Amino acid sequence: MFCKHCGKEIDDKAIVCPHCGVQVAKLPSQESKTNVLAIIGFIFSFFIPIVGLICSIIGRKNAAECGGNGHGLATAGLVISILWMVLGVLLVIIVSCAAAAL
Repeated sequence: MFCKHCGKEIDDKAIVCPHCGVQVAKLPSQESKTNVLAIIGFIFSFFIPIVGLICSIIGRKNAAECGGNGHGLATAGLVISILWMVLGVLLVIIVSCAAAAL
């Protein structure tokens, strides 16, 4: 790669030209955003699964904006929410069948 200011050849990974000192590339961002919805979705997935499911879906979509931060947590929230809802439906069916048998 060549410096746009002085025209000398520089390393492709260079951020500043070593010859003239001009910035040739953007500095890598060190900030990482916290994916709050992924965290909320994970927590709510244990207590109120439908809220956890919704927050986890939104948190998973927002993970790309947060640099991938919270993607795994949102996925775990999705899985846990779905499992709790399936278990809840099965429990209702079992209780209904047991009550009908009596």
